[in-house]
Amino acid sequence: MSKTILVTHQKGGVGKSTLTFNLAQNISKNAKVAVLDFDLQGSLSQLKELVTDFEIIPFKDEIDDIPKLDYDFIFIDTPPYLSNHLPKLIAIADLVIIPTKAGILDLLAIKGTLELIEDANKTADTLVVFNMIKANTTLTIDILIGLEEYNVKIANTHISDLVAFTRSVLVKGVKNDKNAQKQLDKLTREILRSLI
Repeated sequence: MSKTILVTHQKGGVGKSTLTFNLAQNISKNAKVAVLDFDLQGSLSQLKELVTDFEIIPFKDEIDDIPKLDYDFIFIDTPPYLSNHLPKLIAIADLVIIPTKAGILDLLAIKGTLELIEDANKTADTLVVFNMIKANTTLTIDILIGLEEYNVKIANTHISDLVAFTRSVLVKGVKNDKNAQKQLDKLTREILRSLI
């Protein structure tokens, strides 16, 4: 039976599509993986012809059919706003990943997403991932304190703001950068443990 992983945050620029791509690339080494691109901008859909290790499927309205797709892991990349589809996508997800930067505006924007997750009783199946983190910043601690009220799991692994992640969609992953690959492997293990 497939595992569905929803990657969402109502704020743009937090690295949802890049993180989705890299996690799918990493997991596809040992599993059959698809990415459903629900973002109408179609950032990942534009890579469809270039990607060979997993499948990218552009936006479709048949949300009820997603769990029936024949893949081990199905990642869903969402738009940078709270779409009408989001409550249904949250309901079918085995895990909801919320990538966020360590910024005050990112913390304020995360509230709407977390409220939808609470309404769907999916808080226990949610993982906030600090993404695109700048080196030597104390903001992450401030944001961690701000997230405490939501009683949501925070990933132990933080993804740094490395050029390797930015370039990853062009070179099919981060395997050429040991630090980036190490972070991605650690986060992948955390996600797989959350799905057990």
